[in-house]
Amino acid sequence: MKALYLSLLLALPVSPAPSFAQTAAVVRDIGKTDALRKRLLDALRTPIEKDLGQEVQFVVRTLRVQGDWAFVVAQPQKRTGAAIDYAKTRYAEAIAEGLFDGGTVFALLKGERGQWKTTAFVIGPTDVAYAAWPDEYGAPAALFGLPAGD
Repeated sequence: MKALYLSLLLALPVSPAPSFAQTAAVVRDIGKTDALRKRLLDALRTPIEKDLGQEVQFVVRTLRVQGDWAFVVAQPQKRTGAAIDYAKTRYAEAIAEGLFDGGTVFALLKGERGQWKTTAFVIGPTDVAYAAWPDEYGAPAALFGLPAGD
């Protein structure tokens, strides 16, 4: 009987334990009281303000981190809390052509050496603009709530 158990045990496939690099980091939602929230939004603020030509604050809908990647879905507004008039921005033509959907920002940030930098962003897309970001930038699909690629 011992010989049978031993041969069954030896017949089982053996795989090494996954290394840290192979183990997927957990997707974590960043709440309002998390200190990381300010760092992420500040890293996003500079390119958005440059793009829109005005100072902004964000109404955050989604703020998630997985490993050294972050995904933000937010509505920029003026620092006074007033809505941004996108017709007075570089998006005026897209609005006129029906190619601008509401001004929501979708952004991908990457953490490197303790600093967060905006890797990509879109404002007011009419499609799921971030769907290509896992392939394009190497960010994990789970961060965006997308199924893992093949």
